[in-house]
Order: sequence, then C-alpha cells, then structure tokens
Amino acid sequence: MSSPELKNFRRIVVKVGSSLLIDHAIGEVRAGWLAALAADIAKLHADGRDVLVVSSGSIALGRHRLKLPRGPLKLEESQAAAAVGQIALARIWSEVLGHHGIGAGQILVTLQDTEERRRYLNARSTIGKLLEWRAVPVINENDTVATNEIRYGDNDRLAARVATMTSADLLVLLSDIDGLYTAPPGANPDAKLIPVVEHITADIESMAGAAESELSRGGMYTKIEAGKIATTAGTHMIIASGKIDHPLQAIADGGRCTWFLTPANPVTARKRWIAGSLEPKGTLTIDAGAVAALRAGKSLLPAGVIRVDGAFSRGDAVIVRDPDAHEIGRGLVAYDAEHAEKIKGRSSPDAMNILGITGRIEMIHRDDLVMGGSRN
Repeated sequence: MSSPELKNFRRIVVKVGSSLLIDHAIGEVRAGWLAALAADIAKLHADGRDVLVVSSGSIALGRHRLKLPRGPLKLEESQAAAAVGQIALARIWSEVLGHHGIGAGQILVTLQDTEERRRYLNARSTIGKLLEWRAVPVINENDTVATNEIRYGDNDRLAARVATMTSADLLVLLSDIDGLYTAPPGANPDAKLIPVVEHITADIESMAGAAESELSRGGMYTKIEAGKIATTAGTHMIIASGKIDHPLQAIADGGRCTWFLTPANPVTARKRWIAGSLEPKGTLTIDAGAVAALRAGKSLLPAGVIRVDGAFSRGDAVIVRDPDAHEIGRGLVAYDAEHAEKIKGRSSPDAMNILGITGRIEMIHRDDLVMGGSRN
C-alpha cells in the first residue's frame, strides 16, 4: 500500500525529542538544526496547516544553566531544573518561530490534563484558540509538578495524547532512527525498513522489543505504544529521522520513514468515543428549535435547554433529549449541572451575565456532540 502525502493533512503534531534538540555535550540547543525545522514548520503554516509542537528539552537546558553535575537527578532536582529550563525552552521556540512571523504559545500539561475530561476540555479549548489565532502551540509535560506516579515519562505517548485531544490527523515522531525496522538495525545488518504499517499487530510490536529490553533503548517500544493511541483515535503517525536538516521537508519529498495508517479520521473516532465509551452522567432536554439547530450542525446553546437532570461536571458526557424525551444525541457538556441549571433557557448575553464570563457560551459545542436516533 502506498503512503499518504504530507500535503494532504490539515493538523499536524510534531514531536521533538531532547536528544535532537539539545547538544548534550555542551547543554545548548542545536541552533542550525532547529532553524531548519522551524523553516519546515513555517512552510506548512504558510500553506494553511495547523502545526503543534511537542518539545522535550527543559530538564537538559535547566541542568546546563544551573551548572549541575553529570549523573542522575533526584525527582526534586529534575523538577527544579525543569523550572529553569522551561523558561529557556519557551524563549527559544518563540524566537525561532518569530523569525518567520509566527507566534508561539507555551502549554505545559500533566497526565491528568489529558485523562480527566474537565481538564482535557480546558486544554483542548486553549490549544484550539491558539490555532485559531494562527499561533503554534509548543507543548511539554509539566516536569516541575509531575511526579513519577503521575507523569507520562516519555513524550512519544504525550504527543499521541495531544494529537488525539486536538483532533490532529497526523502525528510526526522525529527520532534518531528513520523508522521501524524488522529488527534493530544496529545489531542486525539484514534489518529492513518497513515503509507502511497498516495495522499494529503482535508481530509489529515484537519488532520494537519489550519495554524493558536492551533492544528498546532507542525508544521504539514507546513509539509503537504512541502509534496504538494515535491510530485508534483516527490519527496517522510517522516515525522519521530527526538527525537531518529539514526533516519535515524530507518527509514531504518522499524520504525514508515509516507510516502508521488508520482507517478512521479524528472526528469520527472522537465522536465514536463520545457516543459509546463514556457513561452519561446526566440529561439535557431541549426544545424543538434547538433540535432543528443541532440537526443542522449547530452547537447547543443555553437558550434551547428546557430541563437539566443529573449531577454532572464540566466535561462529562450527557444525553440530549427532545421535548418528547426521545434521545437525539450525546455530548460533552461545558458546564457543571449547577451552572447549567442557572442558565437554561437564557439568551447567551443573559447567561454570560449570570455566570460572570465572556466568550463562548455553548452548552455543548458541535465538535463535542454526536447526533443519533433514539436509544431508549
């Protein structure tokens, strides 16, 4: 099967590892390489693509600036080094993208931000606004507060979660290897690159080695795990070499890499998750006008809600019913039950005044809503 083309994707997450970004011998950024990558990002951006970056490097940068000795760091030392390094990392990305007239926004996330629906919605909304403003979100795990028990520990899986959270249709993992091989190429000269993976099978997983094995030292195991997360959510994934200049342009030119394909797309996969994988925590009954608006692809506004039932929180799944109590859809609600009750039936300006907020007022945004027939 032939591989897709980079130009056909609308929202791309690019993961950059610390070993690519930082020259660990001197503790500084590989400026020439980063400038070339930024030029690739700028080209995609100029073509109308949304680009997000998941970037490592804060601990390495902080460690160098604090002149810490070589060797393993204790948890609190890593957190403190990250606090210094995050400032440096944000400035570096801001400057290198600013050279192309592109704004950068720093987003620091923890495991809970992508696993708990309330925080997931908050992070998704913030990133969505940055993309709307044509900025490039630069995302990293918040190593200053994450502990060993509540952290990803690798940015491959974090990047996959970011891709699914933002409905990206492509995830690019830039690596020190140019793709998945039939065996570790350093140990086996007969190993062959696999250009396309249509499904992640047990055989594919075995090529990466076990999580704790010597063969997975290069991180291939975590990349396959990231691939499972991404492709399940409708996101294609690429493993490609980041050791060359202009790595994204190399992919666009048909360079060596491994594509992991998905039969779904981010929107259908996300809506399937909302429709079937989440337990509804409440019900919103809406009027006939709102029913018509939802069927026309609109969001659900407070004015159309006539009844609120259940004890739900922002981000929970709720059932949407018509005036005759027939289920017409399910979605992720943007308000706690208490606030939903206060603003039901109210116009958007009134609802904003009641809650003391400004901006988007949808009860359920259309991207978080799945329409369907009755499932009584």
